Order: sequence, then C-alpha cells, then structure tokens
Amino acid sequence: MDTRKTLLERVLHAVSFELLAVAICAPLLSWLMGKSLGHMGALTLMMSLLAMGWNMAFNTLFDRAQRRLGFERTLAVHALLFEGGLVGLAVPLVAWWLGVSLFDALLLDIGILLFFLPYTMAFNWGYDVLRARWFARRAVAMSC
Repeated sequence: MDTRKTLLERVLHAVSFELLAVAICAPLLSWLMGKSLGHMGALTLMMSLLAMGWNMAFNTLFDRAQRRLGFERTLAVHALLFEGGLVGLAVPLVAWWLGVSLFDALLLDIGILLFFLPYTMAFNWGYDVLRARWFARRAVAMSC
C-alpha cells in the first residue's frame, strides 16, 4: 500500500499542528502574562499564521538560493536561518501587540521556542504513530 503523504495530508498536518499549539499556548500565555484569553488567542493565531507563511517563503527562498549558489544544505544552517528570520518577524509583532519592549518580546519568544521544541517532537511522534495505525487498519480492512 502506498503511504506517501498527499498535499491534502500535508496541509491537514500543518493546520492541526498549529491549531493544537494555539489551543495550548493561548490559555497558558494568557495566564502567564495576565492578559485576556482573547488577546493572547489573537496573538498566538497571528504568530501561527506568521510561522506558516514564513515557513513557505523561507523554504522557497532557501531552495532557490541553494540551486543558484550550489551550497550543501545542512540542518544547522537551515534551522538557524529559519529561526533567526522568524524571531526577526515575530519579536516586533509581539512587542507591538503586548505593548512591551523588544527585549521583553524576545524573552517571550525564547520561551515560546522552548515550548515548541518538545511540542514539535511530541506532536510529530504522535501523528506518525496514529498515521501508521490508520494505514495498518486500512490495509487489514482492504484485505478482507
């Protein structure tokens, strides 16, 4: 059975990743920052959309640069450039939305990054486990 990911599955994966992150982060940040859930929910949604947009734009630009300049892609360089760009975009947004200094917004962004490292690992592990179970059940059902 072919278990390659379709474009629709990739979109559903990305959207479910972001929606769960917003559902976790908005209440947590609301409590930590002493702001309303609506205010922090809007911020986490904006940051989610920013991250998804930056992901698409960055990877397109990175791939073009790699083809044009012929350098080898390394995980460290790719990740550092991606995260650096995302910090550069997110910190001013957070500072403006919360009315805090750029430094305070940077500290909050670092905290969010520390959340997303284990969250990303856990989400993708869980997704892969559930996806494998789904395909296994589908294979059994199709063989009957």
